[in-house]
Amino acid sequence: MDATVGKFEETGDILIIPVFKGVEKAPNNTTTGLSRGASIAVKAAAASEALTGKRGELLHVWTKGCMVVFYGVGKSSTQTHKAARDAGAKCLTKLSKNHGTDVVVRFTSGWKLEAMAAFAEGMILRDYAFDKYQNQSSSTKKNKAEKGPWKLTCQASSRHLEKLSDAIERRAAIATGVHLARDLGNEPANKLYPEEYGIRALAWAKGKDNVEVDVWDYERLHSEKMEGVIAVGKGSIHKPCMVFFRLNPRAQSDEKVPCIVGKGITFDTGGISLKAGAKMDEMKFDMHGSATVFGLFQGLHATGYEGRVNGITCMAENMPSAEAYRPGDVIDTYSGKTIEVLNTDAEGRNVLADGLWKAGELNPSYIIDLATLTGACVVALGHEASGLWSNDDGLRERIQQAGESEDEIAWPMPLMPAFEKEMTGSKIADVRNLGTARWGGANTAAAFLKQFVQECEGEDGEMSQIPWAHLDIAGTAWGAKTNATVAHGATGVHVRTLHRLITSN
Repeated sequence: MDATVGKFEETGDILIIPVFKGVEKAPNNTTTGLSRGASIAVKAAAASEALTGKRGELLHVWTKGCMVVFYGVGKSSTQTHKAARDAGAKCLTKLSKNHGTDVVVRFTSGWKLEAMAAFAEGMILRDYAFDKYQNQSSSTKKNKAEKGPWKLTCQASSRHLEKLSDAIERRAAIATGVHLARDLGNEPANKLYPEEYGIRALAWAKGKDNVEVDVWDYERLHSEKMEGVIAVGKGSIHKPCMVFFRLNPRAQSDEKVPCIVGKGITFDTGGISLKAGAKMDEMKFDMHGSATVFGLFQGLHATGYEGRVNGITCMAENMPSAEAYRPGDVIDTYSGKTIEVLNTDAEGRNVLADGLWKAGELNPSYIIDLATLTGACVVALGHEASGLWSNDDGLRERIQQAGESEDEIAWPMPLMPAFEKEMTGSKIADVRNLGTARWGGANTAAAFLKQFVQECEGEDGEMSQIPWAHLDIAGTAWGAKTNATVAHGATGVHVRTLHRLITSN
């Protein structure tokens, strides 16, 4: 979607007038650019009982040259950024390219800058489809291709134009990262496997002067003793790898900077501890943590962020075979700690053990990992929020605030000593990869990850863990039916959250 900002002039093919509840007449500038006859019809419609401004209400007025759509957005007093974003997303779903692709949204009386930008962002985020594998002769797809992409023009009063233009340009740039993350998440596992992810990352970095991508292949993982990643991925013909992203690698050379780590299981059968067949196809989404990391770097690059940021994705495919790791195995990890494997379907934490420890070697200001880690988190929070665990109160609060600002809720969860004790209670290894009971599974998983966060020396000379947070996105990476900005499939969750967190520092 090409999104721009302009004055109250052109009407486009489709003219959208978002109106608040209680409208009694056409707001100022509603009819600018329309013919006299069309203006009379539009004003009559606005004054009729058919238009109330109730949220989601539509009233069409057909005029020569364009279709005018009054779109209800509810009470102005309750117009939050979430309500405006959702309204924009839902509005786009009501439009048909049969009426043209040149869309004008005319923000009239009562609209504030942030709400206008959020409405446009909702439309931009919703303008996404993953249809690359549909039959090229499909009449529906051919029809869409012939009509071309949407063109969006947001019109507002002159005093808002400059700031609104900047806001929409920035949000559109971030959305490219969200859409990239969705693309990666939606890819089937036979098309996107660990090595292919690395190939795409290298291709993305090519030609970008302030970006570096490095891929550690299977041989390099062996030489680095990344046995957590190796163990999970060795049962597949598609061998594991680790991908490193570096944005502005020569900036802030003497400063600590963020490091974002993503779980990248491109398909998860459960391994020897095989999953049930129902909905196993959805396990292509098990790499969404790595998809978010990739999308985040795209968003940061697209918005011209000048700070240094590191990213690590731990890529593997968890398959059962004669080469696969087994329950009862003991894994050596990059940290030197050993893991007792009690269930091969608790694989994400094994690959993150290596990624988190490596992140600690990059002198991070903080580490955040994202993982579709546990079904227990979905049981606790449904598809409405990601679970958030942290060893640092300040970092946890900042992530939570960033998530609320972007309507990507990260809900604080407990990181209790009892959970850590449970996960370090193995009789034959340093850590066990499964709790002793079914209860609190998302919490014990977070407690496992905490064992692989390194310590560093503080300003007071004391040693303490690097600030770290874990986001369990098992419920928000896909299947989030209440997310108005997503039609289906992968959501690209927390690209916007982390972009806000990093760039607002």
